[in-house]
Amino acid sequence: MDAIHPVAELVGIIFTLLLVALSVYQLSRYTGLPFTVLLVLTGIGISLASGPFPVLEKVEDALHISPDLILFVFLPALIFESSYNLDARQLRRNSVQVLALAIPGLLLSTGLIGVIVWQALDIDLVAALLIGAILSATDPVAVIALFRQIGAPGRLSTLIEGESLFNDATALVLSKILLAVLATGVFSSQTLGTSIIDFFVLFAGGLLFGVVVGYLSGELIGWLDSDPIVEIGLTIVLAYLAFLTAEEVLHVSGIMATLGAGLTLGTWGRLRIASPARDYLAQFWEVLAFAANAMLFLLLGMQVNLPELASAWDLLLWVILAMLVSRALVIFGLLPLFDRLPGVEPVGRGYRFIMFWGGLRGAIALAIVLSLPDYPFKDLFIALVTGAVLFTLLVQGLTIKPAMRALKLDQPPLADQLALLERDLVAHQRALKRLPTLQKGGLFSSRVAHRISLRSHQAIRQTQAKISELRHQQLSREQEFNLFFLRALAEEKAFYNDMFDNGHLSESTTRRLLSILDQQTDSLRYDHSLHRVNSHRHYEFIEHWLFRLVGDSWLLHRFVERLRIEHIGHYYELAWGHFQGSNQVIHSIERLAELESTPADIVQQVLDQYRHWNRLSMEKLHRLNHDFPEFALLTQERLGLRTVLLAELETTREQQRLGTLPKGVTEALEIRINRRLNALRGQPIQTFNDDPVQLLARVPLFAQLPARLLRLIAQQCETITLEKHEQLIHEGHLNKRLFIVSRGSIRLQQRSDGEEQRLSTLIAGDSFGESALMGEGLPDISVVAQTPTRLYALSRSRLKQLMDEHAELKQQLTDSEALQKQLHDHSERH
Repeated sequence: MDAIHPVAELVGIIFTLLLVALSVYQLSRYTGLPFTVLLVLTGIGISLASGPFPVLEKVEDALHISPDLILFVFLPALIFESSYNLDARQLRRNSVQVLALAIPGLLLSTGLIGVIVWQALDIDLVAALLIGAILSATDPVAVIALFRQIGAPGRLSTLIEGESLFNDATALVLSKILLAVLATGVFSSQTLGTSIIDFFVLFAGGLLFGVVVGYLSGELIGWLDSDPIVEIGLTIVLAYLAFLTAEEVLHVSGIMATLGAGLTLGTWGRLRIASPARDYLAQFWEVLAFAANAMLFLLLGMQVNLPELASAWDLLLWVILAMLVSRALVIFGLLPLFDRLPGVEPVGRGYRFIMFWGGLRGAIALAIVLSLPDYPFKDLFIALVTGAVLFTLLVQGLTIKPAMRALKLDQPPLADQLALLERDLVAHQRALKRLPTLQKGGLFSSRVAHRISLRSHQAIRQTQAKISELRHQQLSREQEFNLFFLRALAEEKAFYNDMFDNGHLSESTTRRLLSILDQQTDSLRYDHSLHRVNSHRHYEFIEHWLFRLVGDSWLLHRFVERLRIEHIGHYYELAWGHFQGSNQVIHSIERLAELESTPADIVQQVLDQYRHWNRLSMEKLHRLNHDFPEFALLTQERLGLRTVLLAELETTREQQRLGTLPKGVTEALEIRINRRLNALRGQPIQTFNDDPVQLLARVPLFAQLPARLLRLIAQQCETITLEKHEQLIHEGHLNKRLFIVSRGSIRLQQRSDGEEQRLSTLIAGDSFGESALMGEGLPDISVVAQTPTRLYALSRSRLKQLMDEHAELKQQLTDSEALQKQLHDHSERH
């Protein structure tokens, strides 16, 4: 019989193990036991059975766990998937506690474990500290897999996941320092200083690199046509290349790099991923993480050598005791100190206990200990670390769910409880509506339909009673208001996402609108009040300082002018988007209220608030439509064109489903339509539809000039765009230009007795600065835009150049100026 090719044998073993993992997964779903724990136990069973069954020995020989396998194959996929789906807002709110546990907490834990092991075991203090550093890092893979399965509360999951994702850099640096001390036998202040610098380079450098490559990948994905294959492929490249480049080229933390890349793409970059690709992406990474997770924990279980652990059981007990004591002191002693800092939300006692008991160890600890160089304690360390990891997975992993149940942390929050009850209510209501359709089709017993109808009616009454009971017993008036308002905000958020997916909102506008909604949601969810919600003040521009700084520079004038026009367009799109979003909630609020059986007065409060926001945005749109009608016309034109293109896209996909169009033709058409849709998204305003010649003719100085001379002057005019409240001229600065208001309004004011005195307001068609243009300007006024404003400016130097080149223009302007002076003198005498 021919021997099996080694590659074929390896492939067969890998996919057989994946089949085993799928079986274990089904068993986990059936029994409710943690999936990772069952995988480890299965791995141990395979290892024990390798003696009687030689084929299993081949599995162990072909696949043995190694630090490179953990670091370069499994971790990039698992860390990226976790960080991409991590709740960044929760992480930001709990960043103080997460970093406290990841850095000073791990340092304290290392010292405590090291001292206890040093006193109990006959080893050197530095070696004891090394095992302390290895065992102090909670493992992200084990923690995340377990907490997702048992459904831990959001904040608790973020605290433990965040700590486990961030603390590996500290553990790796400490291990490196202590290994150097073991090798040289010397530890000095210089070594300590270098080690501290190395830590910050490793930790911060890896995170910064990950953020940068995540941002660049998001930009690249946004530039490319929406194709799930390309976009998902780029995320794979990002996860692994970020890790490898950081570790092997830049010598910073690869895990921190992958974490930074995943967080950046999962927060800022998520919008840049096409809507269809987002669904594929989530499913793909879920499957990839499952495969990596399954293989990792199976191999971890196969790594366990029970006879070695049994021979070192007494030493292992001391290590486990040291690990638990140090964890308890960090969670119950160090963490409360950081909870007292201003602005930090304290962690409750129940959460602290789960954080203590849920600090699992796993692949990271094994990767570090297996990568240690040969020295007398290496085999002992591998046995002790393996035993400690096994203890946390089997003992703590199997008991953490009962602990959460005992502390009542397994119960979903009120919002989720209501959502589950509402789901049951809506499901039975829909079933009742569909039963008559079944009967109309024939061959469906009316008796069965009646019986099912009675059950559904009974289930509806029971669910409504449960909702009423939950509201009466657990919900205060304020909580009920907040929950209903959160539903309204969720409706608005879903609407903005749909608008963006359909191309009706640009990326920057959508990002800003969603950011405001996130602020409002956090205020209601965590501060339990509405008064701290940012009441949609997103119409003010933060770029004023830039425009004031470089706006008068002739080198940057065109660039700044283009930016100003784009920002006015952004201003208009924000107002338009919020007007549409508030309209959507106003029209949906009755449906939301009926779904949740919300009291009428609470519904009215939320409705009044949305009507107020809708009125504000409508007033802004009216002002902008009056001052800048081009933006309104362009927005409407884009909306119409996109509507036509979306109809084309929908029809194309429908014909592919029906088989009337071949797949290749459909894909080509979709690419072409998507390109046109992307070109329409956020298209900049190029020109304004106004005529500077007509505006110049309204200026008294130029009123008598023929059209050909007015056109010459118009060619020398510059366009200036101002945002609301932006200052055009500062009092005390000598003005040498004529300004003509094309759009918007400006205010002329003067400071007197320490207060601003308003002199006049100019609107479209008005002008000022004739005296300054002819050399008689005075630095006694300031000019401020009252609305987004566009002006034409003619400088004294450009007009003088024209007058030198055209004698007729010079003569006519001289006569006109003289006439203006005569009229002015005459009016003053009378």
